Amino acid sequence: MPRGKEIASEHFRLVTSKSGTIGIQLIGRIDRYCSGSLIRRLKSEIKKLGPRKVMFDLNRITYFDDFGALILFELRSFLTGFKIEFDLVQPPPRVSEILTLTNFESPKLCAPLIKKKQPNLISRLGEGAITTVLNIRYQIAFLGSVILCLLEVMLNPRKLRLDDTVQLMKKTGVDAVPIIAMISFLLGLIMAFVSSLQLKQFGASIYVASLVALSMVSELGPIMTAIVVAGRSGSAFAAEIGAMRISDEIDALFTMGISPTLFLAIPRIVASILVIPLLTLFSDLFAIMGGLTISVWLLDLTISTYIAQTIKSLTLFEFMWGLMKSFVFAALVSWIGCLRGFQVQGGAAGVGNAATSAVVSGIFFIILFDSIFAVIRSYW
Repeated sequence: MPRGKEIASEHFRLVTSKSGTIGIQLIGRIDRYCSGSLIRRLKSEIKKLGPRKVMFDLNRITYFDDFGALILFELRSFLTGFKIEFDLVQPPPRVSEILTLTNFESPKLCAPLIKKKQPNLISRLGEGAITTVLNIRYQIAFLGSVILCLLEVMLNPRKLRLDDTVQLMKKTGVDAVPIIAMISFLLGLIMAFVSSLQLKQFGASIYVASLVALSMVSELGPIMTAIVVAGRSGSAFAAEIGAMRISDEIDALFTMGISPTLFLAIPRIVASILVIPLLTLFSDLFAIMGGLTISVWLLDLTISTYIAQTIKSLTLFEFMWGLMKSFVFAALVSWIGCLRGFQVQGGAAGVGNAATSAVVSGIFFIILFDSIFAVIRSYW
């Protein structure tokens, strides 16, 4: 190497020349213990000197591993950024073997990872707004597709996959009866117990039956049933259709000229609309039984008195109001579950995210529409 200014340390020797070339000789053990400090020191010296070319001599190295290769990767990337020529002076066989194993000659494979710069607040807000608009657009398009397919099925019922619809009715409805029954019974029991503590003081224990019946039939029965179904079936719909999305089964349906909405979504939506109102009736019944248990046990009411007061407080309007809401909630839960399934992107993580989103979105829409119904009823 041409002699000039020389800088020496334990692990390297740096020699400069008037021609603008730097010679760097690595010395001794080049491993993980010295790699960090060596990279920082060499980058600092090279930046001060500003050469046109840097030559590396590796013949005095006694130990060299992948951390040594990392030093060369980092320095080559650093020099490339400043448009400085990088050159290796005939590395010894043991060093060449390590460099070959780490694909040193392929800069694209061995380029150091660059930390992605986080976008600023305005960029994130803009990206979020665009994503929201596109999501709403997709929801409207999917809703239109579902409505058109439902009209097509009404005009030609043979297009509905009857066997799959019956199977989905069993999974969505029959299999959910035990959990619906248990939750509703306990809910009716709790409502009767809490209300009895207050009504008993005024000698109005008989109105516990009215409170449980009216609150469950018109409000809590449809809501609780829809929330349970959203957790059970809404997430299942999203996961099933999402798995088909990532395995390209939906694309295969398109290729065969079959509408994925008609083939996958309509049976699930029809099954939900048919069975969720029935589940709501079971929910109302078991909640009334829970209230009956507390009334007979704590309030000394007879079974016949409780049932008579329940029938007296309920009207056809209350019954039909709760039933109408259960139809709407059924359509919402099944529609959201299928929508999230069709929106899946990526792999298994995307399926899990879709199932979670189906439950969260389903519960949000249930509460939102119940609030709308409450406002409508208050001005009726």
